[in-house]
Amino acid sequence: MEDYKLGEQETRFADLIWENAPIKSPDLVILAAEVMQWKKSTTYTMLRRLCERGIFKNENATVAVVLTRDQFYSGQSRKYVEDTFGGSLPRFITSFIGGKGLSDKQADELMRLIDEHKDGRDIADLP
Repeated sequence: MEDYKLGEQETRFADLIWENAPIKSPDLVILAAEVMQWKKSTTYTMLRRLCERGIFKNENATVAVVLTRDQFYSGQSRKYVEDTFGGSLPRFITSFIGGKGLSDKQADELMRLIDEHKDGRDIADLP
């Protein structure tokens, strides 16, 4: 999956799926009508788009998650750092802090994450 950008309606719909998956596609149509006031055709069009992006799959009339919400937003964050800061995490952190400094607690947490990541642990394994 390369396109990590979702529009506002796509995000609302993806959240609806993440909160209810796995879900039968006819039940998703009913839910989208209730929550988003969408017609059946709108729901299936949006579902098809999100499936084409590799976020969900719709097989045998059941919509299932391919990428969890955390996996999706992790990819979105990595893409942002790549596109905006040339992939430099230190440049991103410097920009994010913006001269405001870090609390001792924030600095300790960042150091813990750095130490754990240097040891080869996958960031997904961290608490």
